Amino acid sequence: MSGEDRAGIAGDGKETGRGAGSRAGGRPRDPAIEEAIIRATRKRLVADGYSQMTIGDIVADAGVTRPTLYRRWANKYDLVVDALAYGFRAQREAYPDVDMDTLPAVEAFREAVRRLDPRYHNRGAMALHGNFMAEVERAPGLLEQLREHGVRPRCGELTQILLRLRDRGEIREDVDVDTVVTLCFGSYFADYLRTGGSGADVADRVVGTLWPAIAAHPGDAG
Repeated sequence: MSGEDRAGIAGDGKETGRGAGSRAGGRPRDPAIEEAIIRATRKRLVADGYSQMTIGDIVADAGVTRPTLYRRWANKYDLVVDALAYGFRAQREAYPDVDMDTLPAVEAFREAVRRLDPRYHNRGAMALHGNFMAEVERAPGLLEQLREHGVRPRCGELTQILLRLRDRGEIREDVDVDTVVTLCFGSYFADYLRTGGSGADVADRVVGTLWPAIAAHPGDAG
């Protein structure tokens, strides 16, 4: 790790500065420049991993200078946190605009399972998860960012849908909702590690297997 990038981790991997969105004052920022830097950062995260990616590589890829980047982000850690937030927003915006409560029960379950796929918007997301788990000793804050803003909201959506279906009598009262959510989320990682597949049909296969086991009326498969 270069000297310039060591500043990106403060001992336990917590933030040592503030991201672009939290600064006040100074001349107006060019959103196109910031997006170019964020996109370059995301590509380097997948290709090189957090420890190996450098500010020099990022500014070269983005076609900007180091001062341009450092006017917006104090260090590599803050930049990566904003790059993650960018991806989380993009994934949420990619979801179809549907009212889950109007869908048949099994279809609401299926759509929520589809949204659990880390690669829903970013095909390189599996590499990011693996990299952040590998970096947990050096930068634990990154994995927590991923949990807090990426994993928990998606798992929380499926949890709420299952609870509503249970309240409506669509799934059995004794269903262990947390375990169902864990099985659904983990299925994408298992499929990736076992087959290296795209995950395109994981939701259909998981729902096809689990729905008869949790539905109050298994014949209502839709």
